[in-house]
Amino acid sequence: MLQGKRITLIIGGGIAAYKCLEVIRMLRRAGASVIPVLTKAATEFVTPMSVAALSEARVFQHLFDLKDEAEMGHIQLSREADLIVVAPATADLIARMATGQAGDLASTLLLATDKPVLIAPAMNVRMWEHPATQRNLTQLRADGIGMIGPNAGDMACGEFGLGRMAEPTEIIDSIIGALGPRPLSGTRILVTSGPTHEPIDPVRYIANRSSGAQGTALAAALRDLGAEVVFVTGPAQVPAPPGVTLHRIETAAQMLEASLGALPVDAAIFAAAVADWRVQENFTQKIKKGAQGTPKIEFCENPDILATISHHALRPRLVIGFAAETENVVAQAAAKRARKGCDWIVANDVSPGTGIMGGSRNTVHLITAEGREDWPSLPKTEVAHRLAARIVEALK
Repeated sequence: MLQGKRITLIIGGGIAAYKCLEVIRMLRRAGASVIPVLTKAATEFVTPMSVAALSEARVFQHLFDLKDEAEMGHIQLSREADLIVVAPATADLIARMATGQAGDLASTLLLATDKPVLIAPAMNVRMWEHPATQRNLTQLRADGIGMIGPNAGDMACGEFGLGRMAEPTEIIDSIIGALGPRPLSGTRILVTSGPTHEPIDPVRYIANRSSGAQGTALAAALRDLGAEVVFVTGPAQVPAPPGVTLHRIETAAQMLEASLGALPVDAAIFAAAVADWRVQENFTQKIKKGAQGTPKIEFCENPDILATISHHALRPRLVIGFAAETENVVAQAAAKRARKGCDWIVANDVSPGTGIMGGSRNTVHLITAEGREDWPSLPKTEVAHRLAARIVEALK
């Protein structure tokens, strides 16, 4: 899959650095050669000897290496690879990248490179959520830097949340997506994601627990396969992927308007968790508790975006819906496919015990006219890659 490709792997100083040993092994198995670069902090977690043994290559560590720099080594390192991967990309390394620092070998070659760069962030959840980190990530996305993860889960520090480095299989999939064939070049695909917020009054709204992680991962996977992706997202917890045409919305009505505005497209994937109802007439002032008692709130149905696009005059060749169910998952999804008029339904069980809503993994059933496929529990990024591969086949 990566035969003849050269990957410069910059290993940052974080506990997740141990995963890079498996990344190196998998890259070599896929036919790629690895040029390893260790930051000073990385050597506190993995040894140069273990990295050299697995990569079968010299490990580069120092900017001021007399022999290498006599030959302009950092410039050569920055240009000779097909792709530069930074894993783990710590908060410190991300900050140095965003501000264009060049105080060590890793940051210098990143500043000097003209090749694509892919980072796999890894840090404590509070560091990830800090405004400074988010500002730095916004800058890197604007600079065209690709990003894998991070995932949500338990951390070495004992906390839980976003900040776990992507798993080696996810990193390899992203590398293949960045360097492999781009079978969706020339196609235009609509992806919706995240929840919608339906206002009750100026400070309250109806919403759900969707993080937007699955839709975001799917948009990134389709982009990596060469598609022009129109990404319509509600107020999601995860950041939108770079390299897509982004439309941010709040309500279901706004999502429908943005979706219709994206037509025509070759395929439309509706991964958003759209609120089924909205307040018929939302209050213009904040509702107060008082002698008036419980407020009387009238609800009405939101527009059915999936059904609207499925029956539209500019209907895409492939329309895919998502069905988040808490019981009779497959039966409910099959009925939804027939009722909405879409081609496929991706169904999952979002009962509280599954941890899927807001989590990093998903267990889905793909319902088509031909039958159903039951997929095992997978990282949401892997679900996205599998579904993207099926979309490639359908659009041939």
